Amino acid sequence: MLAEAALLEGQDATTHWAYCDILARRYPGVKVHPQRTLVVSGEGQRLVMAGGGASWLDLALYLIARHAGIEHAMHAARINLIDWHEIGQQPFARLARTRQSEDAVIARCQTWIADHYAEPAPVTAMVRLSGLAERSFKRRFQQATGMSPLAYVHTLRLEEAKQMLEATDDPIEAIANEVGYEDAGFFSRLFRRSVNLTPAQYRKRFSGMRKVLQTGGMARIPAS
Repeated sequence: MLAEAALLEGQDATTHWAYCDILARRYPGVKVHPQRTLVVSGEGQRLVMAGGGASWLDLALYLIARHAGIEHAMHAARINLIDWHEIGQQPFARLARTRQSEDAVIARCQTWIADHYAEPAPVTAMVRLSGLAERSFKRRFQQATGMSPLAYVHTLRLEEAKQMLEATDDPIEAIANEVGYEDAGFFSRLFRRSVNLTPAQYRKRFSGMRKVLQTGGMARIPAS
């Protein structure tokens, strides 16, 4: 349809692999790239074309990143198990963020821990902040968030670790320390148990995705 409307004349384009030859024959002025899963072209990059199979997922991520921001695209990729085609999809469990509690005492602790999760003994600090007895605090925290205080801390730490693995080249040991784990081995075991990938595997899988979204270079990703 785009080619028939003369919008692709002299432009890069792609479509389902089974129809790339037909597109090239019928419209010789179009630069058809059958190896690409996504092509962005035209004035102001207004023409966005996806290839075959599940490449519509790449299209969706590109549009989310373009119009709502990279973080929203990464969030969508994680919760929907989206991966680049040259790697292939592999299920993993993303730790769910809990919403702010309606319990004012617990909500205050959630606000505090969001900025202090890397501190030593963070659960003890939250108990002190709450003014409750430790047993009462843990019970109310579990009721309000659906997680134990310690599990909640681990969730925040691992989510921050994911961001750092995606966005930096920092050593895994440094990231573990940055988010509050002195023992990098313990951090790696906890990460794998929670995410179903090692930190190194997670970085390999998602750092490339973030870089592509940041540069707007999804059109250069080859098909599998």
